[in-house]
Amino acid sequence: MEFRRLGRSGLNISEISYGNWLTHGSQVEEEQAQACIKAALDAGITTFDTADVYANTAAESVLGRGLKGQRRESLEIFTKVFWPTGPKGQNDKGLSRKHIMESATASLQRLGTDYLDLYQAHRFDHGTPLEETMLAFSDLVRQGKVLYVGVSEWSADQITQGAALARELKVPFISNQPQYSMLWRVIESQVVPASEREGLSQIVWSPIAQGVLTGKYKAGQPLPEGSRATDQNGGANMVKRFLNDETLTAVAKLEPLAAQAGLSMAQLAVAWVLQNPNVASAIIGASRPEQVHENVKAAGVKLDDDLMTAIDEALESVVERDATLTRSPSL
Repeated sequence: MEFRRLGRSGLNISEISYGNWLTHGSQVEEEQAQACIKAALDAGITTFDTADVYANTAAESVLGRGLKGQRRESLEIFTKVFWPTGPKGQNDKGLSRKHIMESATASLQRLGTDYLDLYQAHRFDHGTPLEETMLAFSDLVRQGKVLYVGVSEWSADQITQGAALARELKVPFISNQPQYSMLWRVIESQVVPASEREGLSQIVWSPIAQGVLTGKYKAGQPLPEGSRATDQNGGANMVKRFLNDETLTAVAKLEPLAAQAGLSMAQLAVAWVLQNPNVASAIIGASRPEQVHENVKAAGVKLDDDLMTAIDEALESVVERDATLTRSPSL
């Protein structure tokens, strides 16, 4: 495993991190989830990402149990706040001071830790003054419950505004967590330049495009049984945007490129996002320990310029680059 600085901070995180968005507490049974966490630890992953909304809080509890007994100082534990949780009452959502403070306390309890290395605003809250949100994060930092602050899927303008307040409040605002892959490059034109200017790194999710970049989905063929694309509770809506013949035909052109590089398709996809110097870590998920062991081999891989060009040529007609697709909902 190799490590990278997160944003303009002194915090080092593993360049491949482990996340449990669609698996723990929902798709994967407890024993298998714990086996995946152990595989991540065995592979040298020290950075673990979750959120209170994943499996309606159950994912945090599963991760807390999986990390119990580990040396806390050797781990970086990240979680998020924004989406409705619990009984979904009138204040059980968004980035109000009330919701942030209550959610942080509950997340700490579920994760079995006294502090969070990184606490992230899971989306931008259009209904709450940004000053209120950033002041709540600032107070959590002052209380020692949160070490660093980040966001997820914020636009370039939102990042710039948040960074200005963070400087005023002296809050270590250091990261953004966007979707990013060979197929989904919407952050490149605006979010990445704004992040570089403001001292943030990207911690990217879905580097293999919900499994599409593994090559398991084939143009003109039925969806693999048991795959994410067939599971309405496991991300089928997210992956369907890529399940067209044009995209799948283009992805198939990556197979000889991966073989030439001595990598699996998944390893090539993870290694590709890590070539972006503003990316500090790529989040991988898993339903089986073998997936962790396989994907973590992308750590430290350097792709040469000719290979990067060949990837661009293979996918150019199907790559999404529209910066306006980085947006947050109104709750």
